[in-house]
Amino acid sequence: MNCKKINIKEGINLHIINTDKFKTNLLAVFLTTPLNRENVTKNALIPMVLRRGSSKLTNIEEINNKLDEMYGADFNCGVDKTGDNQILKFYMESINNNFLPENENLLEESMRVLLDLVFNPLTENNTFKEEYVDSEKQNLKQIILGKIDNKAKYAYDRCIEEMYKDKPFGLYKYGYVEDLENIDSKNLYEYYKKMISECKIDIFISGEVNEQSKEIIENNENIKSINERQAIYNKKSEKADYVEQERIVEEKMDVSQGKLVLGLEVEKNDKQSKYPALVYNAILGGTPTSKMFQNVREKAHLAYVAGSNYIRHKNNIFIRCGIEIKDYQKTLDLIKVQIEDMRKGDFTEEDIKNAKASIVSTIKSIPEEQDSEMMYYFGQEISEQKMEYSEYEQNIQNVQKQEVVDIANSIKINTIYFLTSNN
Repeated sequence: MNCKKINIKEGINLHIINTDKFKTNLLAVFLTTPLNRENVTKNALIPMVLRRGSSKLTNIEEINNKLDEMYGADFNCGVDKTGDNQILKFYMESINNNFLPENENLLEESMRVLLDLVFNPLTENNTFKEEYVDSEKQNLKQIILGKIDNKAKYAYDRCIEEMYKDKPFGLYKYGYVEDLENIDSKNLYEYYKKMISECKIDIFISGEVNEQSKEIIENNENIKSINERQAIYNKKSEKADYVEQERIVEEKMDVSQGKLVLGLEVEKNDKQSKYPALVYNAILGGTPTSKMFQNVREKAHLAYVAGSNYIRHKNNIFIRCGIEIKDYQKTLDLIKVQIEDMRKGDFTEEDIKNAKASIVSTIKSIPEEQDSEMMYYFGQEISEQKMEYSEYEQNIQNVQKQEVVDIANSIKINTIYFLTSNN
């Protein structure tokens, strides 16, 4: 494996990706915790508060000055969801030691600053700094309210919300405005300490690094102070509720263009079925040669945008279209024709070849970006399935037409969501 995993403490792992492709080292800390309605907003708020200052760098100005001293290093953070988990993500990118004077160890300094920001936050009277919490609550409120600005993304999120109603994956990763009122500097800090003591912690280092990296982490004062733990996170993922008949959700808003999203369940679900499911998705709507793009967009002129994406951790495919509102039924009927044609095996070996080429091209591009490679290995860590790129490619190349047809016949439409005009 190009990524070496080292257990630092129970529940805390270091992952070293040794590569000479880049002039920078990319460091990351991922905190994995279960997605749930009670804490989703707090989890989204925590990185925003932590980025404001640590006990050693107490405000943004001091942080920025420190980053400037570190040859223009870059710090970033955010929150995401993978399967039924919420991931708090913290990154530090800095120049590789090979490009610095011999006596400088920027890797160690970068890791020290990053770990301070994550695990040694600024506090006042054993709470987060109230000013920072109040300010970031307002910023998070604007992010949550602003989700309607991108109508295509909003429709996609709403389809997932309806499909996974009252389930973890249906939660919005940034949380909910109504939760913010009850969050203050004290209860947020208490929750932060509890979450840090229980969550799964993964530390990644990508770049030209050596075995000293393990010592840097093990000897860091923050890591020394963190307890071992049986990490609490969701290893299994809840399926969407079974529906006898597809559910249709229509939402009205001040829009001139309709957004149509179909949430599909892939009911065939084993380790090997992921590969024909990827090929199925590419043929259905994942490439410019796909059925959705060619038949719905190009030939029928029913959609400005038409495509699909496969979510491996949930075994779902989502079809997404931007359409004229008057063309809703025509478009939906034609989409269902594409799904039915896939069930009948109405696609060619050339379609399969093109789909595989597109997927393999994506796989080959993963190690060209440090963040992409890091997320590839992190995804494997969460799913507990280890695989190098060559094996991944081979599994795609081995997919046969009948396997794709079998996937097609296990597809069921769960939810149809349509964002339409309120006129």
